[in-house]
Amino acid sequence: MPRSWRSGTAIANRQRVYRAAALGYETGMLLRRIFLALALAALVGLVPRPVPAAATGALVIETAGGPHKFQVELATTDAEKAEGLMYRRELAPDAGMLFDMGPGEHEATFWMKNTYIPLDMLFIRADGRIRNIAERAVPQSLATIASDGPVRAVLEINGGTVARLGIKPGDKVRHALFGNLN
Repeated sequence: MPRSWRSGTAIANRQRVYRAAALGYETGMLLRRIFLALALAALVGLVPRPVPAAATGALVIETAGGPHKFQVELATTDAEKAEGLMYRRELAPDAGMLFDMGPGEHEATFWMKNTYIPLDMLFIRADGRIRNIAERAVPQSLATIASDGPVRAVLEINGGTVARLGIKPGDKVRHALFGNLN
């Protein structure tokens, strides 16, 4: 063996190289463990999944072109309202979700975070009249979508439904929530 190979400096350099290699190995193993833990969490259901609202019911929108019937989920709890239609990949053409904003009328704001389908949002007064409409809200957008004033409820339906059915502000929404479903 050459003499320089056994010198103190050479030994110290080799030790530094070995430590660096061991650190790289440990870091790689840590990253593998983190990846496996995340994969396992996804498999056992720790990743959020869509949960239907507690109750469903009939809803009718009366337009100039006639009545249009929907079957809607009713979101009343904070958890149901927070989740809304997040994580859904599809929505039946005559389906939707009605958000009860509580007794009386309140300003309402929504966003499309974790929502994968475009939606039309109808902001509805306590008497069942549509105050304003936000059409074709962009999936995954963090932009705020707000009512033009106090409302009792918000109805989310498939994007494009408002235009297809000719739904306009001032049209009447009939549902048990408004006490006007005959």
